[in-house]
Amino acid sequence: MRTAALYTSIGSLVLSALAAAPAGAWDRPGSAEARGTAIAAARATDAGIDFAACPEEEMLPDSLKCGTVKVPLDYADPDGRQLELTVSRTPAAGPAKERQGAFVYNPGGPGASSITFPLAGELPEWKEIAEAYDLVGYAPRGVNGSSAPLSCQDPAAYTKGPTDAPTHPTQEDKERRVARAKAYARGCAEHAGETLRHYTSLNNARDLDVLRAALGESRLTFMGASYGTYFGALYATLFPSHVRRMVFDSAVDPDPEQIWYRSNMGQSLAFEARWEDFRRWVAKHDDVYHLGTTPEAVQRRYDEVRAELAVKPAGGKVGPGQLHSAFLGAGYYDDYWAMRATALSEYVRGNPEPLVAQASPRAVAAKDNENAQAVYTAVECNDAPWPEDFEVWDRDHTELARVAPFETWDNAFSNLPCAFWPAPRQRPLDVRVGWGELPPVLILAAERDAATPYRGALELRKRLPGSSLVTERDAGTHGIGGAGNACVDDHLRRYLLTGEVPGRGADCAAHPEPNPVSLD
Repeated sequence: MRTAALYTSIGSLVLSALAAAPAGAWDRPGSAEARGTAIAAARATDAGIDFAACPEEEMLPDSLKCGTVKVPLDYADPDGRQLELTVSRTPAAGPAKERQGAFVYNPGGPGASSITFPLAGELPEWKEIAEAYDLVGYAPRGVNGSSAPLSCQDPAAYTKGPTDAPTHPTQEDKERRVARAKAYARGCAEHAGETLRHYTSLNNARDLDVLRAALGESRLTFMGASYGTYFGALYATLFPSHVRRMVFDSAVDPDPEQIWYRSNMGQSLAFEARWEDFRRWVAKHDDVYHLGTTPEAVQRRYDEVRAELAVKPAGGKVGPGQLHSAFLGAGYYDDYWAMRATALSEYVRGNPEPLVAQASPRAVAAKDNENAQAVYTAVECNDAPWPEDFEVWDRDHTELARVAPFETWDNAFSNLPCAFWPAPRQRPLDVRVGWGELPPVLILAAERDAATPYRGALELRKRLPGSSLVTERDAGTHGIGGAGNACVDDHLRRYLLTGEVPGRGADCAAHPEPNPVSLD
């Protein structure tokens, strides 16, 4: 109930924040973008995809084959500059007569690639699906693996540590972050130039239709997780007759008024509850971790460690920023709980090595991580209006941080370049289809998911009539399809193999809590 009450407060908190934000247009029947998409899809149908060995830099097994598909940078100009998206595939493993076509997956982001997804067919949870479908992954526009990977700053600078992460930043902290956000926005513009405006969710949805055509499919079977549910919902709105089956796993709230300023604030609020779930679990296992017998005691230990790292970073690299980033992962996935609790416990006992191993910036991943952040920022900034006055951000997040301190300001500073964005912003498309326009689709959601709060799944179900929602009750892991909950996986498998959905919805019990482990 406490969380529900806090969600109610956020609506009044920011209702006026975006009133003066700039707006743009979206696809309309007969628009230049709609015509351009049809032209690009027709060309892709003729060209197909030549699958061969994957690029060496992907370091993928020989069982996975790769190819490329061309998409227009600007769908209003389909004869202009083209981008090449890398596509990966494993063919259906079952009898040819039982093959159901291609199954495309996107893991979210924005900025994430699914190039390795087809390897999921080797897992038990995916075996039957891999027998019926070609499993297809791809690198969306701007993502490493496409022909024009986006960058906004030197990757070495992006992964530099240690960094700070103030829960309640001072005025000096805020001024420093504003300057950094302005510099980052300038860097995006300098690196991308005129192409910057074309990294949008609408273009990701259009690219998906071109990919469908290139794969030789008249109708698309698609699964999107997290952000993938948002542009998947845009796809369903723009191309309902092109949909065969769609799975939305951990749904973004598609309400145009939530994209993206308000949804990020809602996310910060939800992470507070999920952070408490983790601390409660650690406290329950105090005999293992010795960090306190109450969530409040665990919080005090965490705050003490954060203060120590601000003075003396662990391993010279892990400061408060790296600590927060590592423990934010525990808000996404409870598979991380035992690892993170062990790292904190060992640090308190005088052994910093587990924390250094888990939280240190990884130079080998710097390029990919910087690229992912660049695409994330470009898409979210381009997609929708954002407040352009930092006083609005300051007011809203100062108030929110009083009840949700764990993630609020870190999330705000991550998105702050959108306040100073040089490219035009769009007005989000109203995701909505009429009865009978869309085949039944399946929505999966964990009740306590923080990254995509549960109300997003409820809103998506309302906007896609005939959809069915499967809820993992009293659980909060982000992304639950094919993740090992037998109840959820049975619904997913049945839907993909037969098209059957469980009526209006179904409840699944939570997967078991992780077992506590330590170095002792």
